[in-house]
Amino acid sequence: MNLSQNARTVLERRYLIKNGEGVVIETVEELFHRVADAIAQSDLIYDPQADVKKTAAEFYDMMTNLEFLPNSPTLMNAGRPLGQLSACFVLPVEDTMEGIFEAIKQAALIHKSGGGTGFSFSRLRPSGSAVNSTGGVASGPISFMKVFNMATEAVKQGGTRRGANMGILRIDHPDIMQFIDCKKDNKEITNFNISVGLTEAFMKAAEEGSMYDLVDPHTQKITGQLNAREVFDHIVDAAWRNGEPGIIFLDRLNRDNIVPGQGEIESTNPCGEQPLLPFESCNLGSINLTKMTKKSGNNCTVDWKKITDTVKKAVHFLDNVIDANKYPLEQIDFTTKQTRKIGLGIMGWADMLLMMGIPYNSEGAVRLAEEVMKIITGTARRESQNLAQQRGAFPLFSESILPQDKPQRNGTVTTIAPTGTLSLLAGCSSGVEPVFGYVYIRNIMDGTEMIEVNPILREALEERGLYSDELMKTIAAQGSLSHIPEIPEDIRRVFVSAHEVSPEYHIRMQAAFQSYTDNAVSKTVNFNHDATREEVAEVYRLAFELGCKGVTIYRDGSRSEQVLNIGKVKKEGEESVQEQAGAEKTKPQAIVPRPRPEVVTGITEKVKIGCGNLYITVNYDDKGICEIFTNTGKAGGCPSQSEATARLASIALRAGIDVHSIVHQLKGIRCPSTIRQNGMKCTSCPDAIAKTIERVYQQQIELGHWAEPASEGVEAVSCTVPSQTVTTSGKTNFCPECGARIEHEGGCVICRNCGFSKCG
Repeated sequence: MNLSQNARTVLERRYLIKNGEGVVIETVEELFHRVADAIAQSDLIYDPQADVKKTAAEFYDMMTNLEFLPNSPTLMNAGRPLGQLSACFVLPVEDTMEGIFEAIKQAALIHKSGGGTGFSFSRLRPSGSAVNSTGGVASGPISFMKVFNMATEAVKQGGTRRGANMGILRIDHPDIMQFIDCKKDNKEITNFNISVGLTEAFMKAAEEGSMYDLVDPHTQKITGQLNAREVFDHIVDAAWRNGEPGIIFLDRLNRDNIVPGQGEIESTNPCGEQPLLPFESCNLGSINLTKMTKKSGNNCTVDWKKITDTVKKAVHFLDNVIDANKYPLEQIDFTTKQTRKIGLGIMGWADMLLMMGIPYNSEGAVRLAEEVMKIITGTARRESQNLAQQRGAFPLFSESILPQDKPQRNGTVTTIAPTGTLSLLAGCSSGVEPVFGYVYIRNIMDGTEMIEVNPILREALEERGLYSDELMKTIAAQGSLSHIPEIPEDIRRVFVSAHEVSPEYHIRMQAAFQSYTDNAVSKTVNFNHDATREEVAEVYRLAFELGCKGVTIYRDGSRSEQVLNIGKVKKEGEESVQEQAGAEKTKPQAIVPRPRPEVVTGITEKVKIGCGNLYITVNYDDKGICEIFTNTGKAGGCPSQSEATARLASIALRAGIDVHSIVHQLKGIRCPSTIRQNGMKCTSCPDAIAKTIERVYQQQIELGHWAEPASEGVEAVSCTVPSQTVTTSGKTNFCPECGARIEHEGGCVICRNCGFSKCG
């Protein structure tokens, strides 16, 4: 297999089978054999004489050639006892205490199995409403979202994928203004993406500046009115501020609801691209478009035959997944098989354009997007019709809105999902996004630097004799090619980065793919930091006008922890790449820890770990926590590592580093000797240290001895992390698992260093 070293590292960390000690016991090739064999077995349900070995070989070749990859749960769990293969689910949230906590329990089971969940909280009565059964008052949707969030936080520690949620509230819910602002503080409801469910009527009212009604979902009575334009502007302001909330167009989701008699579509999965009925799940997979081209001399063109051949095999694969799947709930098993929805999408779109010499932000790219997706969806539908002749149409076909003269095996066939981790494995650009960055600089453990360059850019520069490490470092420092005069204009014109694509072209590209996609298109419109609120508003209006089903935007640097600048690691006594490239030569002031106080107060906590007991002492004075000590019991443990963790935490705290940042880095680190034992309250020594720090800190805050520091207005500082130097404002948005930068794309967040994804 032609996998990069980084891809193999991600597979070892996240996908390959490990034993009880956390040691990998599966090769990459064995993983793909495991998946191919397990999925091919479904053929026997419909034909006992099916040549399963042949089918498995086709599936194996398709995956190992990196032409198609299924969603992560399929790669992780196929052929294993868990066997849960779906990426996304939607659960109903009923307006009763029993219904709410049943949904929380169901979500926990889904997260434990590796899936993400979407919810509409629109059925819940607004805060302050009377509850007749108890004589009390309702706390409202937002308070219950926080309960869901806490449950997710507890469950996600133990799985191979982090639990992710989508929370949606209708625009006419009486609590809509509070919902729009519920993630104003980035520390709140951290395990949710949120979107406002807009209607056609609201968008018309917003255009006219007229009033619209707020409706209590419990009584169906009008409780008040708001000015639609003012609410629209409030949504825009919130999204401009930190990217939340997104928007979805509910009427469009239900226009394409293939079985309207089964109820309304109220929600999507966590990234907004898969509208589902309550208790439905969807199985996703993506075709790698970089493998769907052919070269003739210097010309690169689309290989349409290879696309159609791959689509047919991918539809077969995804339909088999539905039967091979071990669903976390019986109701999900039943509901999913009633419509048998699949979501075939693409990745490597931006790379395909680069190979063909077509700028992402061009009319030619938009037209080609429509053409490619039209072929993919058309071929997928025909293959689904062929499968229906062999296996039967989906059970609810007769009551569906689909043409009744063409029975179809699958209710929907195409979805464009974020492919952050999958595209990392495949070595291509993510989903339908433009390339975020063309050059990355990583630090190796021996202190040397490794320059990672987009292979298509490398080839283009090498062909002209322009490639050099120095030039790559300049590109890394500047973040793009556009202002580097030694690079020819025609290369600069084609190799545009995400922030150089205008918001209009972001939306036009999304709309082009949406016009030939059954479900929806997950994409992030990336704005420059200095973008205005009116530009965000215009994107929303354009998305509505062009037929998109939802929009996610992100303005660079709009979150206090967002990375602003990426360069190489700065060694001691050395100027940064930004400075070398001609950026403002202002050296940051060194951070010096305050001296240890003469007198401190503290507590010592005994924590049971996998190899005995760990005694953690946290000392503090009136300025905050200043010192951590650890001792291990007689049973042993890792005393040197615990001491190192404690010392580094101590010096960081006395240097003024935010307590939450330190806790976030340590919390959740897993040690095999601890996690394989039942009844443990921590997952490792660092996790135990983090939790003790957190408890002491929170206790002192509650007693009023310290005040929470402000989260904004913090002076910018420069921080060195294992992968690169980053300039931050306030806090640094490092990957919580490896410390590298993260990128906003596909309606989600992805670390292209280790494969971490906010959405699982």
